[in-house]
Amino acid sequence: MLIPESLEPSASPRDASARTPTTASLESLRQSLPEEATDLKLNLQSVLADGSLSPSRRFGVAIAVALASSDPALARALEAEADKHLDDATLAAIREDARTAAAIMSMNNVYYRFRHLVGKPSYSQIPARLRMNRLSKPKTSKADLELFSLAVSAVNGCESCVQSHESVVTAHGLTEQEVHDAIRIAATVHAVSVIRSW
Repeated sequence: MLIPESLEPSASPRDASARTPTTASLESLRQSLPEEATDLKLNLQSVLADGSLSPSRRFGVAIAVALASSDPALARALEAEADKHLDDATLAAIREDARTAAAIMSMNNVYYRFRHLVGKPSYSQIPARLRMNRLSKPKTSKADLELFSLAVSAVNGCESCVQSHESVVTAHGLTEQEVHDAIRIAATVHAVSVIRSW
């Protein structure tokens, strides 16, 4: 007896392909940007090409910013692209630290930006009492997690967070050129996410 399609049982939990969304390639996402974003198409390609940052740092920054910009499809495409350049263990560590940076900075940037913007020193005397222990346990390195956090903080416009994270990454040996390149990536990925939400 034929079962009408509408009554067929749903895919079993073991059928991962039925549950996992298809990941578009980074190139197909780039090409899907509208004519108004032609500069972004070119910028996305160039900022992820060879530069002062290692591939793991380039993609870590990009993935963190895509997640912080609420664009999981772009984050998945960036992860798939990173998979072409990084071994499995490195990619797993980058993915976890990028998610940590996006999550914790989404909280910290709001809190510390308020303390800065309100302009009252008395608020700085009150303990934050917000947990952020994961920042002290990077899966990559302290410098990498701080760089990802710096990029997200720049996108979120938190002056005190930007200054703090920039100080830490340069103290860990990153150059101003590397910081500059990370922010170029952050600006471009965020702009692409904005365009994709139109």
